[in-house]
Amino acid sequence: MGYHCVVCVKQVPDTKGITGEAMKDDGTVNRAALPAIFNPEDLNALETALAVRDGHGGTVTVVTMGLPKASDVLRESLFRGADRAVLLTDRRAAGSDTLATSYILACAIRRLDADIVLCGRQAIDGDTAQVGPQLAEKLSFTLVTYLEQLLELRGRTLRARRNLGHGWEIVETQLPVLATVLDTANTPRPPAARRVMKFKKARCRSEVEQAVGRELAAAGDEEKAAEAARRCDALAQRGLLIEQWNLDDVGADLAWCGFKGSPTKVHRVQSIVLAGGAYREYPPTDPGVAQLVRELIEDHTIG
Repeated sequence: MGYHCVVCVKQVPDTKGITGEAMKDDGTVNRAALPAIFNPEDLNALETALAVRDGHGGTVTVVTMGLPKASDVLRESLFRGADRAVLLTDRRAAGSDTLATSYILACAIRRLDADIVLCGRQAIDGDTAQVGPQLAEKLSFTLVTYLEQLLELRGRTLRARRNLGHGWEIVETQLPVLATVLDTANTPRPPAARRVMKFKKARCRSEVEQAVGRELAAAGDEEKAAEAARRCDALAQRGLLIEQWNLDDVGADLAWCGFKGSPTKVHRVQSIVLAGGAYREYPPTDPGVAQLVRELIEDHTIG
């Protein structure tokens, strides 16, 4: 019969490269100071959706919310096998916390008529693991967290194994369902070379407009708009125009979006500096090494 799987993905700062510039004074992440990557567990959610499609038929739609730059993770999703990609971008969504983000995503997913919604367990930039459960509540979908293995999908019934840390739990539920997926659930497939060649030039409307603005800097607004429209039409004819929605497109109430719709407030930002203590240098010689070992034994560090 086939299932429509919608996967929520996120472009996140690479937290392995944290520097002193990683946070702004207002407590928000300075995303420009860190390289952006595909949120790791979202790749596992995508692989789960692709496996459902491969085994049972249907389609996989990937949705991300962010700046036009977030189209990078949508292209990556297309490279790996996604059928459709949607960018949800709007300046009025800036500053959204998990409550506002889940509300906006719910508005978008209602347009997609999903059977199964899949999210990574959590994003590495916030580590709250709140968006998936909040999204399930707003959609009135059954929630399955910590999904490690999808055991069976028959008709409108899904059976899955949840990893609880100290053991496993087998759950059975009816669709529609939202599941948050662990990094132990699978090994994400790599990008396919043919799909990379096909979709490497896929762009959303905002990316096209930015490129036109750079290339035709001296042109008037009407000329830029006409050229952007021409390029978007050409991409659409080739199946390379990434869908782009704003808050009006998904019918979102602005009172629930952005800073206005975000009750989470930063109370204080504290910078922690690890200061080094006293140290002693030992020469890289046999006597020096012997002295170091002797002192470590006397301090009961070793021995």
